[in-house]
Amino acid sequence: MKVAVYYKNNDIRLEERRRPEIGEGELLVKVRASGICGTDLMEWYRIKKAPRVLGHEMTGEIAESKSPKYKIGQRVFVSHHVPCDHCKFCLEGNHTACETLHQGNYDPGGYSEFVRVPRLNVEKGTYVLPEGISYEAGTLIEPLACALRAQRVINVKAGQTVLILGSGISGLLNIRVAKLMGARVLATDLDPFRRQKAKESGADEVLDARQPLRLEADRVIVCAGALEAVKQAFECVARKGVVLLFAIPSVNVEIPTLDFWRNEVTVTSSYGAAPRDLAESLALLRDRKMDVEDLITHRLPFENIQEGFHLASGAGTSLKVILRPSALSQ
Repeated sequence: MKVAVYYKNNDIRLEERRRPEIGEGELLVKVRASGICGTDLMEWYRIKKAPRVLGHEMTGEIAESKSPKYKIGQRVFVSHHVPCDHCKFCLEGNHTACETLHQGNYDPGGYSEFVRVPRLNVEKGTYVLPEGISYEAGTLIEPLACALRAQRVINVKAGQTVLILGSGISGLLNIRVAKLMGARVLATDLDPFRRQKAKESGADEVLDARQPLRLEADRVIVCAGALEAVKQAFECVARKGVVLLFAIPSVNVEIPTLDFWRNEVTVTSSYGAAPRDLAESLALLRDRKMDVEDLITHRLPFENIQEGFHLASGAGTSLKVILRPSALSQ
């Protein structure tokens, strides 16, 4: 089978590997769609483990099954990270801090024609796609779940003012979740296209990120990996407010501790999604309470993955870029 091996952002190579063999309780899934995640573009983060096959926003069709729960031909979304459910963190409800979650993955990665789904991922991270959810929309289950968890962590609720810094794909999903929670939402971005998408996503006010932001928000969610965005967050958070680092810059940031001490401001972060969040995300798409199809701006064949990385790392009219790996093996 063909796999796309990541060496660095501008060096992704199509290589040939043997199709994985599955064991008891496992699945072999033929990949139908894979989304390019913003974290895949963080070269300073990804290159540490290169070369490797990336891709964790994956949907597909079961090609082989050795699990009594699933059968050949079922359409599925598969989570790459699953918790153990019995460690200290899981028992406290902090599943995304679980070491098992951080160590697990499917084999070899979503940027391939087939993946082997380990038994633990079969039991805790495999979801049958309802007929109303396309393979492509299904790739956004995990990104949406990350936004749901983030806003649960900082307790976003009706009546609050929420500021979203950055209106790329993660920012737009956070805008939609915050509106679903009943909050008043402000959003920023440098790019006019993304500011327009923020308006279409329900933001009550959209601002040019280059302009001074003279406002205060109860919750500030940083969805841009620029150091300037973090500085803006510190300037705009209200007393007793919370700054959440959904995206992070590649360098450490300096916190204005004197202001934060005086105003009792909290800084926190959110990583990934737990099974609860994934189930909620799937239900929102199934019940048509959240639309994500309009966020998919580019659909490319698997062999054009390098172009996909270029599109996803740029601004302009690019939001979610989807790869179709199975185009090589129909």
